Amino acid sequence: MVGFKATDVPPTATVKFLGAGTAACIADLITFPLDTAKVRLQIQGESQGPVRATASAQYRGVLGTILTMVRTEGPRSLYNGLVAGLQRQMSFASVRIGLYDSVKQFYTKGSEHASIGSRLLAGSTTGALAVAVAQPTDVVKVRFQAQARAGGGRRYQSTIDAYKTIAREEGFQGLWKGTSPNVARNAIVNCAELVTYDLIKDALLKANLMTGSCPPFSAWVPGTW
Repeated sequence: MVGFKATDVPPTATVKFLGAGTAACIADLITFPLDTAKVRLQIQGESQGPVRATASAQYRGVLGTILTMVRTEGPRSLYNGLVAGLQRQMSFASVRIGLYDSVKQFYTKGSEHASIGSRLLAGSTTGALAVAVAQPTDVVKVRFQAQARAGGGRRYQSTIDAYKTIAREEGFQGLWKGTSPNVARNAIVNCAELVTYDLIKDALLKANLMTGSCPPFSAWVPGTW
């Protein structure tokens, strides 16, 4: 902050881990209806032929999907699967973002000058590791989002019930369905997001654009000069 000297003690890995997960949960609370609308649009027409699915599409567009769900299933349907979503963010974002610096330091053996290759390797590692840890929560979240409230034919009654039902009916490996493509996707996404952020941050710091060059606050208060 301007007028304050930055601390010489960097945040610990635990602080980064918890901070990343908490921030992701807050973001998920705000954007969850959009994620639910995305899932409904993606699975629309899954059990129908392409021609029939196009002609009888229930959801049209993001806003149309949200309005249709509110009208037919109630506003709460937009947050169907939120508990699993928050569990996913707390485990997924904590690993892929919170552990990025620690993994980068591991690959650079503690050096302050990390190459682009080391950053890319750290980003892909934490992205893939995050999916391996959080995939069951992602599966349950999507199952809940795809499950319509209308009609009373709900397959899962609670988040815990969903984990148990999937493991019982589809085997323990059922909780890790789709892991391979998800690992590939998030390794790439993590590299694109975190490495780009990392490089831009370093460039700003080297250009001295992020330093507190203004006088301290007391210098602006009359009577303290």
